[in-house]
Amino acid sequence: MEEQQKKRFVGGVHPKDAKALSSSVTINTAPLYDKYTVILSQHIGAPPKLIVKTGDEVKKGQMIAEAGGFVSCPVHSPTSGKIGKIVEAPGPMGVNQEAVEIIADGQDEWGSGLEPMPNWKEVEPAKLKERISLAGIVGMGGAAFPTHVKLSPPPEKTIDTLILNGAECEPYLTADDRVMQERGHAVLEGACIMARVLGIEAIRVGIEDNKPDAIAALKKIAPEYENVKIVPLKVMYPQGGEKQLIYAVTGRKVPQGMLPMETRCVVQNVGTAAAVRDAVVEGKPLIERITTVTGEPVVNPGNWYVRIGTPIQEIIKLAGGVSRAPGKVILGGPMMGFAQKTLEVPIMKNSSGILLLDQSDVIQYTSEPCIRCGKCISHCPMQLLSGVISCYVENGNYDLAEKHHIMDCIECGACAFACPGHRPLVQHIRRGKAEIRARQARERNKK
Repeated sequence: MEEQQKKRFVGGVHPKDAKALSSSVTINTAPLYDKYTVILSQHIGAPPKLIVKTGDEVKKGQMIAEAGGFVSCPVHSPTSGKIGKIVEAPGPMGVNQEAVEIIADGQDEWGSGLEPMPNWKEVEPAKLKERISLAGIVGMGGAAFPTHVKLSPPPEKTIDTLILNGAECEPYLTADDRVMQERGHAVLEGACIMARVLGIEAIRVGIEDNKPDAIAALKKIAPEYENVKIVPLKVMYPQGGEKQLIYAVTGRKVPQGMLPMETRCVVQNVGTAAAVRDAVVEGKPLIERITTVTGEPVVNPGNWYVRIGTPIQEIIKLAGGVSRAPGKVILGGPMMGFAQKTLEVPIMKNSSGILLLDQSDVIQYTSEPCIRCGKCISHCPMQLLSGVISCYVENGNYDLAEKHHIMDCIECGACAFACPGHRPLVQHIRRGKAEIRARQARERNKK
C-alpha cells in the first residue's frame, strides 16, 4: 500500500545528488581480514565495559564488551580468533579511542550465544527488546542511538506510529537504497518486530522519490505485512531528519525543545530494521553493516557488507582504489560527515559511507564577516537564526546563543551550504554546543 507525503518542511537545500555513482551496483561482501580493530564506544550514551583480555579466544559474534548502563550497547567480535592488544585507535571524530584488536584465526566460527527466534510473533515484547539490546543494535543512519532505548518510551507517552527512515537524503550515499532493494523483506519484518515491541500497528516507510527502485521493491512486498504503507517523499535535504520526516509523513510537528515521541511517533532507520530482524530471527548481533564507498576519484564506487573494525583504507581498496588524489576523505556524507586525517580509522556501527571528494568539490570555509543576507535563515529546516547564533559563538557569547535555541540545531549543514561567504556555521554551532554542555556539567558538579 502507498500513502502520499503529507507536508513539506520549511527550508532545506538541493545539494548535488551524485547517487548514480553507486546506486545501481549490487551489494558486495568484504573478505575476511587478518585483524580487526574494534572501537568500544560506538554509540550515544555510556561506553560499554570490556569483558575480555589479551590472549582470550573468541568466536564470531561473541560479546567482548557489555553494556555500561541502560543507554548503552554491547560490542561483539566480528570474527573468531584471539584478542590482541587493547589499544588507542584513531576514531572518526579525530580523537583516539579505546579499542580491541581481534586477530582472526581464519575459521570465522560463529558463537554469539543468541538463539534464533523465528517464531518472534509468539515471543513476549520484553524479550524481543532484550534481544535487540543484547545484539548491540543502534541507529545505523548516523546517530548510533541504542535502538532498545528508542523502543522504550515512558509509560505516560502514547506511541501509535513507527516510521522507517528510508529518505537517505545525504548526497552520494546509497546504502539504505540498496538494503531496501535487496533486503526488503528483512527491512519490513524488522519493522514489524519493532512495532510488536512498541505495541502498535501502524508502520510507515518514508522514501525520497529519487529512489524509484527501492519504492517499487517495497511497494511490491508491503501487502504481505499488515499495516505497512510506503510514503514517497519529495527530494529535499534534510528530509531524513527525524523532525522533518515525521512532519512529511504524518503532518505532526515536534514541539520546540521536545523529543519526537511527543508526536506519538518513533523513527528508525531501514538498515536498523534489517539488523533487528537478523538479531531476532537468526540470532546475529550487529557485527557488520552496509557501507557506501563513493566519490568521483573512486575507481569502482559501490556498497559493501563490511565488518565492524575494518580500516577504511581496506574498503577503499575493494572499490579499486582511486584514479586521482582526492581533496578530502569523509566518513558519512558531504553534509553531515566528518573529514578524516588518517585512513586507519575503523568502520563503526554508524559508518554509512566513505566519501572521497574531488579537489574541485572541496569548499574552503573561512571566517569572513557575515553579510546579513539571510540565506542561512531561509534554508534552515529548524527555522533558527543560524547566522546570528554563529556570530554569538564567534564572540564567546554563549548565553545569547543558548537563548536563540542553538541546542535545537540538528547540524544538517544547510546553512553553511547556502552561505555565499562560506562561513563555517556548523563548526561554530558545534563549538557553541560543546561550550554550553561543558558549562552545564561544571554547574552540576558544584551542586
